[in-house]
Amino acid sequence: MASKSDEEVETKEMDIRSVSSSGRHHVHNTEYLHKVAVPPKQNLFREFTATVKETFFADDPLRHFKDQPRYRKLVLGIQAVFPILEWGRSYSLRKFRGDFIAGLTIASLCIPQDIGYAKLANLDPQYGLYSSFVPPLIYAFMGSSRDIAIGPVAVVSLLLGTMLSSEIDPKKHAAEYRRLAFTATFFAGITEATLGFFRLGFLIDFLSHAAVVGFMAGAAVTISLQQLKGLLGIKNFTKKTDIVSVMHSVWGNVHHGWNWQTILIGVSFLFFLLFAKYIGKKKKLFWVPAIAPLISVVLSTFFVFITHAENKGVQIVKHIDKGINPSSVNQIYFSGEYLLKGLKIGVVAGMIALTEAVAIGRTFASMKDYQLDGNKEMVALGAMNVVGSMTSCYVATGSFSRSAVNYMAGCQTSVSNIIMSCVVLLTLKFLTPLFKYTPNAILAAIIISAVVGLVDVPAAILIWKIDKFDFIACLGAFLGVVFSSVEIGLLIAVSISFAKILLQVTRPRTALLGRLPRTTVYRNILQYPEAVKVPGVLIVRVDSAIYFSNSNYVKERILRWLIDEEEKAKAACQPTIHFLIVEMSPVTDIDTSGIHAFEELYRSLQKKNVQLILANPGPAVIDKLHASDFANLIGEDKIFLTVADAVSSCSPKLLEEV
Repeated sequence: MASKSDEEVETKEMDIRSVSSSGRHHVHNTEYLHKVAVPPKQNLFREFTATVKETFFADDPLRHFKDQPRYRKLVLGIQAVFPILEWGRSYSLRKFRGDFIAGLTIASLCIPQDIGYAKLANLDPQYGLYSSFVPPLIYAFMGSSRDIAIGPVAVVSLLLGTMLSSEIDPKKHAAEYRRLAFTATFFAGITEATLGFFRLGFLIDFLSHAAVVGFMAGAAVTISLQQLKGLLGIKNFTKKTDIVSVMHSVWGNVHHGWNWQTILIGVSFLFFLLFAKYIGKKKKLFWVPAIAPLISVVLSTFFVFITHAENKGVQIVKHIDKGINPSSVNQIYFSGEYLLKGLKIGVVAGMIALTEAVAIGRTFASMKDYQLDGNKEMVALGAMNVVGSMTSCYVATGSFSRSAVNYMAGCQTSVSNIIMSCVVLLTLKFLTPLFKYTPNAILAAIIISAVVGLVDVPAAILIWKIDKFDFIACLGAFLGVVFSSVEIGLLIAVSISFAKILLQVTRPRTALLGRLPRTTVYRNILQYPEAVKVPGVLIVRVDSAIYFSNSNYVKERILRWLIDEEEKAKAACQPTIHFLIVEMSPVTDIDTSGIHAFEELYRSLQKKNVQLILANPGPAVIDKLHASDFANLIGEDKIFLTVADAVSSCSPKLLEEV
């Protein structure tokens, strides 16, 4: 029996080695096989132009200008910069009705929020209102989103407040602090506009969704902790933002620093705001959480005014300057030691503002089924922040809470931003004295209720279920913000996102393939356990482009597969491996390092008496294989269109037995 088994193995090995004779004696098996076609040679300049166009102009933004007369091209060019001139021609009273209601609704939400967000940025309350007056007007003319509501947001306000205060003390040097804030806003706008103009918007995609979820949640927790100062009436509060320092400061003031009247006002209205938010989940009652902050401000201000609670330790806003935005052109640092500091802070703030605004714009564009040009959005956001920096505004962007209310209120176009700006203008001109007795506790409650939505627990759970490495990025960004600072959290988020990219590029997935029973389809044996390996043939699939960064790993991984399979075959008394088929369908490209790695693989396989065979290389890959003469090295008859063709040419007899 043993001798009979040895004879069968020997017979199978002889069948495997007969690939060349099989090619001659089984002509009927190869007549119908298609060869892998080599794409026609392209002009180098055309190929370069096509690559640049696909990289930076994938959406073909100039397609509307084709075959148009010069005058029409001029009109289209102006409309591209100012989209309002395009959709404004079809604007109607019905649309204005929706925009008017939406504008009034988001104005009632933004006014109390802006006062609170300005405090987050360590600026006087009027600067928050300024930033909801000029920037939304600029965006309404240049932006292409119909739903996004522009103004200060909590995360960017906290980021600015933290980074600016690390350079200048906002209390001791308030004027210099404001100047640096305007400088940072100017460079944030320049950063956004530059990315959009040069069509580099894809750079913000390097901050993964998981990292953004963690960063936003961490920022929400940090912002909420910062509001404990106003909510509890603490006067001597830490300037640090990490949770350990904040909690130490909170509990260190528990006996002599807390004010029970402030706590009563703040906690009562916080519960009211959260309850209003809960009610607002019903679509018909969307307006309840929108007007709840303004109602809270009015009621709490009236309560403090009639009881004179400010005399009992309740801290109030005291004073907000009347009038529209003063010019701040001459306050921007264009030279000196603070120029580079403003540039650094502006770039970081601009990138975070862009990430939030583009994500919001795309979300609502998909809900209303219209296209949003991300690069145009960046130019619009950049222009409004550049103009804003010259009119006493700090960094503004799209607010998710306001945009959601804007959408639910039935906005039709960005005219809702114009309506909101007009309401803010009226507030600045006539109503700011009314906020004198507004307690800081109510502003803290408004901010806490606004940022609660940034903690997206279902999204974090989904990230955990889908990708554990993504969850590490999410958790790392969250812990970095909460336990250190916003900058450290952002750095961790970006670092982990890049680490994931590098890991995927340098360590691509590879898989062993087997044939599905009663088919000629070859699939991953881990995904399809019923898939059968072909005796004497090792089929490996590489699931990535092969570049200098991973070529050596791919070569070594394939050789490890070969060694492992040879040991298994020897232990099971099966034929040894004589053919190695590399399935190259997922390999979109290959560079010189990749080809060099394949040459080394070919030489290593020759020493082992194993033939290298390639299956289905793509156009870019086969072109480079021929250009490097690698195709001639292994033989063009060793390159096949499909794995099934390759296996049938290697061992027709064994293929029939499997």
